[in-house]
Amino acid sequence: MATPAIRMFRKIEGLFCVYKPAGVHWKLVRGSIETSLLKGLNATPSQPLPTEVRFLALPVSEAEAPKGLTLSAAFMPVLSKHPLVTGPEFQSIKVGVGHRLDASSSGVLVLAVGNGSKTLNNLYNTRVTRDYTLEGEFGTATDDFSHTGRIVERSTYGHITKDKLERVLAMLQGANQKALLLYSNVDMRSQEAYEMAVRGLLGPDGKSLPILTGLRCINFVPPNFTLEVQCINETQNYLRKVVHEIGLELRSTALCRGVRRTRDGLFTLQDALTRDHWAASDVIQAIGKKRSSKKKSKTQTKDSPLQPSEESTTVNQMKPVKEQQ
Repeated sequence: MATPAIRMFRKIEGLFCVYKPAGVHWKLVRGSIETSLLKGLNATPSQPLPTEVRFLALPVSEAEAPKGLTLSAAFMPVLSKHPLVTGPEFQSIKVGVGHRLDASSSGVLVLAVGNGSKTLNNLYNTRVTRDYTLEGEFGTATDDFSHTGRIVERSTYGHITKDKLERVLAMLQGANQKALLLYSNVDMRSQEAYEMAVRGLLGPDGKSLPILTGLRCINFVPPNFTLEVQCINETQNYLRKVVHEIGLELRSTALCRGVRRTRDGLFTLQDALTRDHWAASDVIQAIGKKRSSKKKSKTQTKDSPLQPSEESTTVNQMKPVKEQQ
């Protein structure tokens, strides 16, 4: 029979995500969550101690002593099974980490407990994209492309306009779109490529160089600007370098003041648990909510016809030859 702690552990097996603050290493986040889950599991009420039959000697008077020893059967708890003797039921718990964030970055960090690690590996090997918000600043360049690095150059930025910035972004996105098609390992004139693009499944076959599938400016107040990026196989340092290269293309310099991940596959900021909600009860609620939403989405997919994905920017270019004629 499963104990309350084991039944609770089965409920926290799965995928969930937390919000990693900037300036904190992902290992510290994982360690804090492991400690919190252990406390929650071991705080569950323990089962009653098993009992065993013991024969106890009854007190006798001096007059009855020569007649022999008198014993009585009694049910006694087995103290060897007491938690103070055996220790907590769960000594350790392993939490898996998905696409990691470096110490300077913040945002969505996907984690897994128990059987969820298998799903996490599948997520890590798929073509899911991730969204980031990049905070940039024109006029300064550093050795590591961030605002904490050593300043190596300063330049003017008064000539930069939002139209010029958007033209550079369009150029970068076009170059990355060509790389996406190059690494897809699919014939672009085939029906398979068309159907994959419609479903939004077109992507690099296996590991590839970082690819930006979407890039746009959402705020421009010189010298500061904010970019929204959608990418595959990226690193946070690569994204900072992108901000630096944008500054060079605009005949200036730029550094990255912040990198925040807003989406990792199906997990968004709305799903992320903040530092005050890393307890076992909150994790159970988050996992249950995600499971119910997945079941609901699968039901809707079966009941409704396939709709084209808004992210498929290459669909019109890859229609079968018969359709074009």
